[in-house]
Amino acid sequence: MHEQSTSAALGSDTQDHDPEETAEWLESLDALVAERGAERGEHIVRSLVARSGYSAEPRATTDYVNTIAAADEPAYPGDEELERRYRAWMRWNAAILVHRAQRPGIGVGGHISTYAGAATLYEVGFNHFFRGKDHPGGGDQVYFQGHASPGMYARAFLEGRLSEEDLDGFRQEKSREGHALSSYPHPRLMPEFWEFPTVSMGIGPMNAIYQAQSNRYLQGRGLKDTSDQHVWAFLGDGEMDEPESRGLLQLAANDGLDNLTFVVNCNLQRLDGPVRGNGKIIQELEGFFRGAGWNVIKVVWGREWDDLLARDASGALLDIMNTTRDGDYQTYKAESGGFIREHFFGKDPRALALVENLTDDQIWGLKRGGHDYRKVFAAYRKSLEHNGKPTVILVKTVKGYGLGPRFEARNATHQMKKLTLQDLKDFRDHLRVPITDEQLEANPYEPPYYHPGADAPEIRYLQERRRALGGYLPERRPNASGEIALPDAKAYEVAARGSGKQQAATTMAFVRVLKDLMRDKEFGARIVPIIPDEARTFGMDAFFPTAKIYNPNGQNYLAVDRDIVLSYKESEAGQILHVGINEAGSIAAFTAAGTAYATHGVPLVPVYVFYSMFGFQRTGDSLWAAADQMARGFLISATAGRTTLTGEGLQHADGHSPLLAATNAAVVTYDPAFGYEIGHIVRAGIERMYGAESTDRNVIYNLMVYNEPIVQPAEPEGVDVAGILGGIHRIAPVAAPRAHLLASGIGVTWAQEAQQLLRDDWGVDADVWSVTSWTELRRDAVAAEEDAFLGRGTRVPFVQRQLSDAHGPIVAVSDYAKDLPDQIRHFVPNDWATLGADGFGFSDTRAAARRFFKIDGPSVVVRTLQLLAARGEVDAAIPVQAAEKYRLLDVNAGTSGTDAE
Repeated sequence: MHEQSTSAALGSDTQDHDPEETAEWLESLDALVAERGAERGEHIVRSLVARSGYSAEPRATTDYVNTIAAADEPAYPGDEELERRYRAWMRWNAAILVHRAQRPGIGVGGHISTYAGAATLYEVGFNHFFRGKDHPGGGDQVYFQGHASPGMYARAFLEGRLSEEDLDGFRQEKSREGHALSSYPHPRLMPEFWEFPTVSMGIGPMNAIYQAQSNRYLQGRGLKDTSDQHVWAFLGDGEMDEPESRGLLQLAANDGLDNLTFVVNCNLQRLDGPVRGNGKIIQELEGFFRGAGWNVIKVVWGREWDDLLARDASGALLDIMNTTRDGDYQTYKAESGGFIREHFFGKDPRALALVENLTDDQIWGLKRGGHDYRKVFAAYRKSLEHNGKPTVILVKTVKGYGLGPRFEARNATHQMKKLTLQDLKDFRDHLRVPITDEQLEANPYEPPYYHPGADAPEIRYLQERRRALGGYLPERRPNASGEIALPDAKAYEVAARGSGKQQAATTMAFVRVLKDLMRDKEFGARIVPIIPDEARTFGMDAFFPTAKIYNPNGQNYLAVDRDIVLSYKESEAGQILHVGINEAGSIAAFTAAGTAYATHGVPLVPVYVFYSMFGFQRTGDSLWAAADQMARGFLISATAGRTTLTGEGLQHADGHSPLLAATNAAVVTYDPAFGYEIGHIVRAGIERMYGAESTDRNVIYNLMVYNEPIVQPAEPEGVDVAGILGGIHRIAPVAAPRAHLLASGIGVTWAQEAQQLLRDDWGVDADVWSVTSWTELRRDAVAAEEDAFLGRGTRVPFVQRQLSDAHGPIVAVSDYAKDLPDQIRHFVPNDWATLGADGFGFSDTRAAARRFFKIDGPSVVVRTLQLLAARGEVDAAIPVQAAEKYRLLDVNAGTSGTDAE
């Protein structure tokens, strides 16, 4: 091959004006390296550069050729002809699956072109690299590109895991229940097939990174030997424009995650057109990944180019490759061999001379590297052999490869879902599938799938390859972990004791529960605290000295705070995942830990503690993917509420997180007021996730906790635990209430204040209810309504049962928007008024903010009196007098709430 290593190091824009002199210097260097070794050679080169005074910036990219030279490629270990045949059958069945899904009366869509172009990338992996869960090393984790899902179904069909009836159920998950296939990788929809959801662009890359870290975390803590497991992520070049795709690369490099390989399918196209029509996406990604500390392998050209590059003594062909834009490369594959001869090779007569003995068909047959299983195999093998860094393999392919001229490399190919009769015939001929014209013409809407039978040599070979590699993929084993010992009841006692005469926010009440849970001898090691650089805010720095912070490199520096009790301690066996200022990475870490029960058979309980405003608002899509992957764990929305962290201002004033969380059906959101409520909720959550009697384990518990210190009451005798867990319980009853105050979280203290003011100032008795979950009350009521609608019997919703003797008006209040309590308004027949913190937050004192929003104790009083007046139960002048007495319109008159800390 042409002097590839030299030109790559110098860059394609560097002209050599004296090649003979260069060759002499290189020969001298080669001799030195041969005699004294590469390190000595590098030292001499660096010394020469330093002596000359010339400082050359290192180049981030190499020439637009394969990283692995043809001479360095390992021998291909498989039967190429057998693999080629059944790979063709998979490509056929994958396309037919989508085509048949467009048959009259169905028309559910699908994507043909992605898998058509990526089949070789997957099949080399399936046949020689991807290890199943029965492999002695534990098996690999593979993140399949979402739009390529038909190819995975097509392989499972040849393997005998899916039937033709299953394939015809593609995207018909209710109408074909029992024989349905999800559109994309969805573990929740196919819980024993798919392992990782990937079609929400960008989430797959970052989750794969944190899965690789999680594997090392398990190893470091001695929870599982993961040393022989590898994470593969198949991605698109267009997908790499997502911030999530690139934004977390540094973690993989910093942690030295050489158990991770990204395979980027560079077909040069995104959904509507070129990824970089005026540039070169492979070169861009090479520079980006190399700059982030990754090992980069490029697979650009197939074996047919090897001879041409070897004969390119002048470098003319290399120069054309380096300077041709992606938009042109796309056009070449949509044209003909003659067009390529004229417009590509014809740019330089020296390059044109290289192909003068090739026909136009032979020029057209010059493949891209991603369609050459030898080139792909060499890259995968090199990736696994590389130590100390994660690897990205940039593979050039053609989108819609083999589907014919209407599909290949066309801008619209991603949206094309049907093949014409002629397309079908051409595609069949290209793949050499033994299906007749008569079979295709019989019903062009339903061309046949192809399977040669289980005894065909190709299928026997395919099955043997998977047996040797540890079983089928993708596969998910949700019950891999078995039963585990749950925490002892004593772990929750601290929550029931209250705080005595001291004040403590509910954030601290939760942290105390967590601390005791982590001390539990049987269960404590299963907890994975996840903190995005705010441990001291949440009072979790107390965990540093004992649990320690996970770092695969340990702590190799002299800590500045080493002399204090709560010093920052890092360890290879650390329990805490301290991800830095990185909410996206935190959710990725949460997902990996929260699904370890299925991925690794190691039940873990991630506990992610964060500023509530930066949870569902910032990472909602990732939380949806966590739910889709059936993660289990706790989200702790700390510093919650719109008025408890008012000094921080609008960006931290959370008035809507519980509403956003309500849209995620896997998330169970609670807004507790007191520590003893937290204790019962956490215990119920753990038992639901891992208790022997649980039937609905795949849930994420989301707790809203506050930073406002209050005296935490001890748990009352005979407390209504069912009410706490169901969503509402009475905490301050009176003999004959005329009104009822429903509040959640810190709002309960305002309701208690209002109860006292109503009694003392106006002679009105009202009881107080702690609504621990507006959302769970609504979900229960909606379910009861649905049962009645569908004739499944009648059931009184829990909220109605709890309030069955609550006659009179209700005032509902929380530190969130009015929409939150109004979730249950429809189900409660009482006269109802809602107070809430609608709009935007701001910086001020807690008392002033609450008076501004009209959610403080006096505001609750005035609104209660207004409802009673409307019913004729108090004089109409009373509410006006109350508003004047409390100076309701004066924000400086507010007194509800302690000073901000």
